[in-house]
Amino acid sequence: QVQLVESGGGLVQAGGSLRLSCTLSRPTFSNYAMGWFRQAPGKERGFVTTISMSFGSAYYADSVKGRFTISRDSAKNTVYLHMNSLNPEGTAVYYCASGDHLTPSPVTSGDEYDYWGQGTQVTVSS
Repeated sequence: QVQLVESGGGLVQAGGSLRLSCTLSRPTFSNYAMGWFRQAPGKERGFVTTISMSFGSAYYADSVKGRFTISRDSAKNTVYLHMNSLNPEGTAVYYCASGDHLTPSPVTSGDEYDYWGQGTQVTVSS
């Protein structure tokens, strides 16, 4: 069974930093992408960032560009989300996702991902 296990969420003050991790139990594809989405209270889930595990290309939502960085350890099937300069608008449940993707182009739609993690809560206090 394929599983995505996230960790690293928690409570942080505005301006602070957090690092989230997500490990895929076993890749089901030779070329795949992993991404992060988030869902704030009362809002729909939205795209944050994605990375091609094969090509290393990354893409970010405008709202996090310059503050968040996604990185990968392909040998461990793990991605990391480094979040800096967090603000209260970053309070959300953060979800990791993975899916087959043959090219370096960004995968920004949740519909293009096949597997999802359980989510990890990030709370940013003002």
